[in-house]
Formats: sequence, C-alpha cells, structure tokens
Amino acid sequence: MSKAGCPICGKPTDPAYRPFCSRRCADVDLQRWLAGVYAVPAEEDESARDKDRADD
Repeated sequence: MSKAGCPICGKPTDPAYRPFCSRRCADVDLQRWLAGVYAVPAEEDESARDKDRADD
C-alpha cells in the first residue's frame, strides 16, 4: 500500500499535519481556500431559478 504525498508539494505526509507534510503546506492550502482559488461546484436549484424569474 503506497502512501499519498502532501497535496501541496508531494513530500511524505507528517502525522502532525496530515494530510500535509508541514505547517507551511497546511497554511498554503488554507490561504488558497481563503483567497477563493478553490471552489466547491454547485448547481442552482430549478425552483429557485423559476422563483427569480417570477419576481421580475
């Protein structure tokens, strides 16, 4: 079974910072989330879209 590396730099992970290898890589990942680099895709609900059209 192979271990996955750090998602930021690819080095082996450190249990203290899992899934990262260091505090630095964990902070880089956090900054990317806060800056909006990462986004969770979402689909607009059909009923909400229909309601918005009715309000116009």
